[in-house]
Amino acid sequence: MKTKILAIALTSVLGVASCGDTLGQQLLTGGALGGAAAALTSNSLAPAIVVGAAVGAAYCQTYPADMKC
Repeated sequence: MKTKILAIALTSVLGVASCGDTLGQQLLTGGALGGAAAALTSNSLAPAIVVGAAVGAAYCQTYPADMKC
């Protein structure tokens, strides 16, 4: 259980830190991090990839001047 919480926390931090100059790069990075989180926690990959991609792109599109994007 502790490993699962750590994996989720780490992936959340990395998800916010996802980089990419273009929307496509942001979608790919977010999706990859979402998929990695799902694999580490033994959850469904497809929904995690979709959510990760959406969150990564939405953050960078909302805050384009942020150093993380």
